[in-house]
Amino acid sequence: MSEGQSFFQMMSPEHLTHGWLQSLLVVLLKLCLAFAGPLRPLNGTGCTAKGPASYILVFTGHWSPQAFPKQYPLFRPPAQWSKLIAVSHNRHFRLWAEGAPASPGVQNFAELGVTVELMKAAKEARKRRTVGAMYRTAGIPNGIGHSSTELLMQPRNSLLSLMVKVIPSPDWFVGVDSLNLCEGSQWKQEVTIDLHPFDAGTDSGFTFSSPNFPTSPRENITKITSQVPNHPANSFYYPRLKELPPIASIKLHRQSRTPDRQTPMSNHILPNSINPQHFSVTPLDCEVSLWSSWGLCLGPCSRGGVRHRTRYILLRPANAGTPCPELEEQAECVPHSCMKLQ
Repeated sequence: MSEGQSFFQMMSPEHLTHGWLQSLLVVLLKLCLAFAGPLRPLNGTGCTAKGPASYILVFTGHWSPQAFPKQYPLFRPPAQWSKLIAVSHNRHFRLWAEGAPASPGVQNFAELGVTVELMKAAKEARKRRTVGAMYRTAGIPNGIGHSSTELLMQPRNSLLSLMVKVIPSPDWFVGVDSLNLCEGSQWKQEVTIDLHPFDAGTDSGFTFSSPNFPTSPRENITKITSQVPNHPANSFYYPRLKELPPIASIKLHRQSRTPDRQTPMSNHILPNSINPQHFSVTPLDCEVSLWSSWGLCLGPCSRGGVRHRTRYILLRPANAGTPCPELEEQAECVPHSCMKLQ
C-alpha cells in the first residue's frame, strides 16, 4: 500500500473519530497563533481601553527673572506665553518632532504665534481619521501663570501633542510630542511633565528680542540647553548650569465622568489639587568686555609715568552670581614709551 493510499485510509469515516479531530484542530490552532503573533489593536496607538477618558490639562509657566535672569524680557513685549494648541491623534500623525524639520504650520506658530496653518493641517488629518480632536487655551500675559482646558481622549486617538510659543522669541516654543495617555487597556490617572525650550530651526536669532533673521537652509527642530547653542549671546546660555530649570510644565489629571460633574474649568484657574512648582534661582555671572588698548603714558620719563586701560559691563550679575571684576587698570610706563607733557 502506497503512502497516499495509507493517508486516505486514515481519513476515512471510521478513522475520523471526534477525539482525533479535536486533537488535530488544537494543533492547527497553536500553529496559527505561533506564526500570527500577539493580537494588536488596529488604532495605531496600542490602546485597548473600552471607552474614552476625560482629562483636565493644566499648563504652568515657570519663566521668572529668578530662574532665567539673563536678558529677561520686561517690556515690548514682556515675558509671556501664547495660546496653547493641543491635538489628540494616533501614530500616523505628528504635530512636531525633535530632529525633524518644522512644517509650515509649526514655523508660523513658532515665529509669529499664528495657528491658521497648524489647525488646517490637523483638520485635514482628521478627515483621514489620524487626528481625533483639537484643543486650545488662551495665552498667558506673564512668564508665570496657568491655563487649562478639558480633553476627551478616545482609544483610537490616545496620543497627545501640544505646543506653546515663548513670547518674545525668534522661533522658540515648548511642547509635548506624542504622549500616550493609555497603557494597554488602562488610561493613565495622572501625568506631569517638565517642559524645556525648543528651537524650530527657521530663524537664527540668538536672543528673545532678536530681529527676524531667517535660517537658510532651514534646520531641524532642536532642544535648547544651557550650553546649546554654545554662544554667550544666547538668552538661554548658562555655562555654569548642567541643565536649564524647567521653563514650564503640564499636568494631566483624569476626571470621573458622572452626570453631575461640574462644567469644564476656565482658563487661568488653577485647581486646588494642583500646586505650582518652585525652583531654585539661577545664578547669573557678570560679563565684561575685553580690555581696551593701553592709553598714552603720561608723566616724567625719568620716573616712568602711568598708562591706563578700561573695560565695561556687558551683563550685570544676579541671584548671587559672580560679581564684576575691576573695570579699570593702570600700569607703569617704560621710559622709552613716555610722552612728555608740554
